[in-house]
Amino acid sequence: MARYNAPFEIHVHGDVPLRADVAYEQLQEALKPIWKYAGAKSLADGAESSYEEEPGIKFDATEHVLRMCWTVPGDEDFRQSLDEMCMSLNELAEQGAAIEVTFYDADFDDEDNPPEGEARDDFVMLFVGPTPAAIMQVQRDLLVEDVVNMMERHFDGAELGGVVAEIDKLFGQRFEQLVSSLEIGRPPRGSGGSGGNGPGHGGGRRPRHLH
Repeated sequence: MARYNAPFEIHVHGDVPLRADVAYEQLQEALKPIWKYAGAKSLADGAESSYEEEPGIKFDATEHVLRMCWTVPGDEDFRQSLDEMCMSLNELAEQGAAIEVTFYDADFDDEDNPPEGEARDDFVMLFVGPTPAAIMQVQRDLLVEDVVNMMERHFDGAELGGVVAEIDKLFGQRFEQLVSSLEIGRPPRGSGGSGGNGPGHGGGRRPRHLH
């Protein structure tokens, strides 16, 4: 169904490596929560983004990669569709991957006459993967990249080995706790939903369509 006057424009962005045996029909079923949310009758029908300059949702059959750069109008209830999609993608993923989702407050699109107050923009990172360990590896790699980039403003990269080791220790402890709590059979909290929040309310708006 079309969503007129939707409070958000929601941008989904990320590449997910898929198993070599994954067929288009399986991917269509896994992505059904989001293309159905967009009012489409199939993945092919719903793969086009709201913006022509964005490639939308693409299945790279040669590289076995799902590529998403796709915008849809919607509301907060889109988060449930994202959770369902991520749970299904876990079954198809070859390795861990991150998916960025940005909620842009549609009321603030008119830059000449913006409303008063702060935009309700929000940003979340979703993580998918074939195992909890694969998901944690992606989370670890992103955290290390962020921390190193920030600290290299003040320290030489060669000095940061101890910081990286501490991050690895924290993720090692988290994985051990996951195993010991007998939750290894299902994704850890955050793998099928928001694995962490980036810039959210206030603090300026995220630029659109950065690729």
